[in-house]
Amino acid sequence: MKKYYELALKYYKKYDEIINYLIFGVLTTVVTIITYAIFTNTFLSSKSALDIQIANVLSWIIAVTFAYLTNRKYVFKSKAQGSKRIKEIINFFLARISSLIVEMLFMYVTVTVLSYNDFICKIIAQAIVIIFNYVCSKLIIFKKEENH
Repeated sequence: MKKYYELALKYYKKYDEIINYLIFGVLTTVVTIITYAIFTNTFLSSKSALDIQIANVLSWIIAVTFAYLTNRKYVFKSKAQGSKRIKEIINFFLARISSLIVEMLFMYVTVTVLSYNDFICKIIAQAIVIIFNYVCSKLIIFKKEENH
């Protein structure tokens, strides 16, 4: 058993960023799906196109805030301060706004136009969003400064 633990630890150390991103990506997805379900099942209706979009945006705001805090601290271990941190926050939210637009279009087409199940479409949309967001975070937002 110790051998498996050591092997797992070895791979975690080698791929900790990706593993942590996946863990917090899953947690962010859980946050957005649960908040979406709460909004559509208590305050809004999953039968209304407008309510679906409102629930989607509200769940997005909560999830993005959670994602920024966890990605900054646990995934990319950013130490940015001052103006660099402000730029980091702005870029993070701009990238997430881009993925929100993609998600909203996906939800509109699949749920409103094609009449697919909104909950299943929300889960599929999240898979697309997770990949898009990792690429933006890795290559743009939390890009490590190279030492010369």
